[in-house]
Amino acid sequence: MENSLNLNVDWKKLPMMYDELPIWSAPFGLKLLDFILYKSNITAIDLGFGTGFPLIEMAMRLGQNSMIYGIDIWKDAFEKVNEKIHYYGIENIKLLEANVEKIPLENNSVDLITSNNCINNVLDINKVILECSRIIKKNGQIIITMNLEKSMFEFYDIMEQVLSEFKLFMEIESMYRHIEQKRPSLNKILNPMKNDFIIKDIEYDQFNYKFSSGTAMLNHFFIKVAFMEAWKKILPENRIKDIFKRIEEELNEQANKNCGIKLSIPFVLINGFKK
Repeated sequence: MENSLNLNVDWKKLPMMYDELPIWSAPFGLKLLDFILYKSNITAIDLGFGTGFPLIEMAMRLGQNSMIYGIDIWKDAFEKVNEKIHYYGIENIKLLEANVEKIPLENNSVDLITSNNCINNVLDINKVILECSRIIKKNGQIIITMNLEKSMFEFYDIMEQVLSEFKLFMEIESMYRHIEQKRPSLNKILNPMKNDFIIKDIEYDQFNYKFSSGTAMLNHFFIKVAFMEAWKKILPENRIKDIFKRIEEELNEQANKNCGIKLSIPFVLINGFKK
């Protein structure tokens, strides 16, 4: 109680540390945080902690008598997350630099596993589910969020239209393979879970990315970082500029008709317990 009344803040650093929650992660993560059964003195692990959300928030909500592991292979993020942990004065987080397909924890050692858009992005989903089953205790809770196949369908409809204009029909097939790889079906997660977990809740939700124009959308930093390079790999290198010029024109035309661009992001939360 005494510590909770003391506030020691470096106000110059606060904006850098506080106001950086990724818009993409927030809707998934906020729903995930709502489903956690908050108990004292537990051990938890957040798979693919990225830049620290929801890992850091979980650790603060669960309290100092719980231990929260974060696992990720993104080396560049470790320094930043450690800086946040130190700045917030959190002592109940331990970061693991490892692949989620081989988690360096003992059998039956954790009470809670969270995955905020992580498990659906791994190479071998079955192997990760097996690892989760191995490390979690009986009756332990697992919460998974993932975006679904129809994510950003408004963009992909226009991309398919433009590729058809360019008679790039094989590239259309590649586009759909890319979508399937990056956004696997819900059953690809649920089927390997059924042997070892009881699924209590499957909650569907959606948020929207809105932009004033196609130009604004394609120049948005997160769109460029998270999507653009993968889109470019689908296309013949010598035609990338022409194709995206047409895509931009089509998006801008849609924006003029509809007062902006909306990209739908449907997602699902899975809440389960170890048998």
